[in-house]
Amino acid sequence: MKIYTRTGDRGETGLLGGHRVAKSHLAVEVCGELDETNAAIGLAVAEGLDEDTRGLLESVQQDLFDVGAHVAACLGTQRPVPPLRAGRVETLEQAIDSHEAGLPPMTAFILPGGSKAGAALHLARTVCRRAERALVGLIEMQPDAERLAEDLVYLNRLADLLFVLARDVNLAAGQPETRWLPGERGKNGDAGS
Repeated sequence: MKIYTRTGDRGETGLLGGHRVAKSHLAVEVCGELDETNAAIGLAVAEGLDEDTRGLLESVQQDLFDVGAHVAACLGTQRPVPPLRAGRVETLEQAIDSHEAGLPPMTAFILPGGSKAGAALHLARTVCRRAERALVGLIEMQPDAERLAEDLVYLNRLADLLFVLARDVNLAAGQPETRWLPGERGKNGDAGS
């Protein structure tokens, strides 16, 4: 199978069910945001996470392909696209609760960063939130896209999980959290440019 097909050379692409749409269509944008989320999670996994976290995130990567298939089929399809596996949102919630139990309580907003794995998880979280926002726009634009409501809940919970995992990974690496200090200009007090 060749990687190039030339079918998108005029700025169009195909969705499930055979619909051809402009690559600027919101459904295509959502699929792209999901792909970026998946790649960012892959980067975090490559940073040497523990076996349980790696397994959890690899399962999430599978789910993101399912969500992408749902989005690609949102304009109607002859092929049925199976829903997310039962209990996937609950699995994320259980993982959040489990990882959050060992974390110090948050008393302020924190800056993204820390260890390489922690920073990668924070990046994945922000990309996931972008995918979530794009999916909200698609649901608002496409009346029959309401069937994507479960996928929206999944992305919302996934972003929460990625935040908690970033904190947990940084704690395990001995990386302190940097609190946001409103109005802080830096160590030397200059305002910057």
